[in-house]
This record gives sequence, structure tokens and C-alpha cells, in this order.
Amino acid sequence: MRSWKNEGRFVSPDAGCSDDTLGEEKSETFGGSGFSSGLIPEPPPPPPKTETSARLSGMTDPSKSSHAVKPVLSAERGAGGSSRLFKEPRTLVLTQSGEAGGPSERPTAGPRRREATSVIGGKRAASSQADLKILVKDIREYLDHFYGRYGSFIPLQKSDVSTRLKKRFGIDFSEWKNVVFSEVAKYQTVVVQAPAPSFQVVYGKHTLALDDLSTLADQNWLNDQVMNMYGELIVDSVDGKVHFLNSFFHRQLMTKGYDGVKRWTKKVDLFSKSLVFVPVHLEVHWCLVTADNVKKMICLYDSQGTALQKVARNILKYLTAEAKEKKQSAFESGWAVSYDEKIPQQTNENDCGVFVLEYSRLLALGKPLQFSQKDIPKIRKRIYRELCDCKLHEHR
Repeated sequence: MRSWKNEGRFVSPDAGCSDDTLGEEKSETFGGSGFSSGLIPEPPPPPPKTETSARLSGMTDPSKSSHAVKPVLSAERGAGGSSRLFKEPRTLVLTQSGEAGGPSERPTAGPRRREATSVIGGKRAASSQADLKILVKDIREYLDHFYGRYGSFIPLQKSDVSTRLKKRFGIDFSEWKNVVFSEVAKYQTVVVQAPAPSFQVVYGKHTLALDDLSTLADQNWLNDQVMNMYGELIVDSVDGKVHFLNSFFHRQLMTKGYDGVKRWTKKVDLFSKSLVFVPVHLEVHWCLVTADNVKKMICLYDSQGTALQKVARNILKYLTAEAKEKKQSAFESGWAVSYDEKIPQQTNENDCGVFVLEYSRLLALGKPLQFSQKDIPKIRKRIYRELCDCKLHEHR
């Protein structure tokens, strides 16, 4: 079993593959964490020969169509029998006829659709079955790379596969989604059922196992490990201009008072930071308290609107004690406490931790709190990827 690490980052065992963006889909996601069977789906029966070329725009149900898909680039065998994909340029077109001839058109930029015959290295493909095998092979290679990089399929979205295929073959496969996603679902089951190597992400003093990352799946409650490492990523994304206190800080403060936590900032000057984030866990609920050192304002952010303002006042008492201890007289008084009710609210009992992390990310980046409950599935997947990649992806 192996774990790949490189200067604090998780490194994919297949570094040659590029990672695609999340895309714009918000609701089309793959549930669960895994793929299976390995069988190549039965291709449609070959159609009767015809002289008529097929336009891509005329395909309404590709899962029932005999149109063949050809890759833009070819596959060749390397040393040891390994396959090296896409070394030789190829033309990707669709055809109904099995005979040579007919008009052809090379892929061009713009909305115009392709028509004509399928040509590979100047020769027509033997059958649609060969085309389907090429498509399936590329889907499986992408899924293998994804699984190796992220340890599961929790952060996978349908748009990832669609974007990958469009980038690979230079064609929009949206009308082939039944074929594509059927293969994805089957292979997902195969991969997940196979024995998996150990997986962990190491970043500074933080280590995340797959069990930790799995708290980002579905509507699970986030654990402290995820909260704390993501807080560290937020701090590093703005070059340390903010500080994110450990998720155990508030609990320790409440049980042992200032003396129990004063050493936690031995190497940090909190008052030199523009913002200080304090994640607060109240038995079964996460909320967030921030200290704006510029405005001398303590703010409470609660996605359920149930947290008491005394939570914020506890942090105020801590900061005044810290100012006295560190001889920062300018911060010993003059603070105000606020509670903003006009912030994104959760509509269930499970996503409070995700809301706290998203509040923190946007506030650190100086962005408005513009998201809602419907965005949470996508945000969970983005956070999962960011933790594995050891950096924030979005600065919007």
C-alpha cells in the first residue's frame, strides 16, 4: 500500500493526466464513493448502409444510434505493452455508412456542427464497436486517475466526465450522455469494490485519512480534522493576513479559562491579523465568531440563527485578556459585538460545518456571502478537492 506525498501535497500516481475543472453543473453528481463490472457495454447493431451523411445535430438518442465515435488522437503500444494514448492526430467525425466516401469536414471552432464520415489515419473504422471501445477506454482511464488522486469518487461530478471527453475528442457528448454515464456508473462500482491502497493527505501538521474526507460526502457532519486543515488552507491563501484558531480552542477556553489557552498563541500575534476566525462547536452545531482587528468588531455567524450572543462575548473577554497579556493596550477596550442575521442559512440539520468553512473562506478573500443551501453539494465536493490538492481553487 502506498501514499504519495510531495512537499506537503498529495501527488497522483498518474501525474501525466491533467485535472479537469468542476464545470458548471450543480445538481448532477455521482452518489456514493465507488465503480464495478468492467464489462464493455454491448454496442448497437450496425445500421443498414446508406449514402446519407449524418449531422451531429440530428442525433436525438445516441444510445440507440449506430453513429461511431472516433478519437481525435490515436493510441499506440509502448514498451512492455503499455498503451500511450493520443500521440498521432486523428479526425473525429460521425457516420452512418460503412463505406468510404461522402463529404467530410475537419473540426472547427464555433457553434457549427460536424458532418460526414469517420476517418482514422485516412482509413474508415471497421465498426462502431471499435469506436465504443476507444470511448470506454478513455472514460476508464480518467476514472482510474481520478480515484488515485482523490481516494474516492465523492468529489466527482458528471460535468467532470463531460468536460474531459469534450477536451479529449473535441466534440460535445451531451447527446451521448446515456451511453457515457451508464459506463461511468458501471465502472465506478468495479473500482470501489476492488481492494484500495491506503490513502492520506498530509499538509504541514495536518493529516487526513479517507475517513476524515468522507465526512464531506452527502450530508455527513464535518469533523475537526477537516475543519482545521481547511482553516489552514484559508490562512495560506491570503499569505497569513488572517488567523484561524483550532476548532478545540473554544472548548478549552470554556473549560479552563484564559490560562488554559494563552499558550496557544505563543508564536502568533493575533492583533497583527486583519481577521481572526474562531470556529465554535456547540455540542451538535457549528457556528463562527470573527474578530475584525481593524474595526474592533466581534461578529457572530450562525447558519441556524440559534447561537447565543454570549458565544461572541466569550471571545471578546478572551481578546481583552490576550491584549493585556501581550501588552497591546490599544485592544484592551473599544470593542463592539454584532450579530448579522442576513447571512446564508441552512435548511437542514447537517450542513453547519460546511457553512462555517464557506463563511470563513469568503470573508478571508473579502467576498460577499453569496451562496445558499442548494450550493452546498457542490461546495462539499470543492472542499474535498481543495483538501487533497492542498490549496483553494476558487478566489471568486
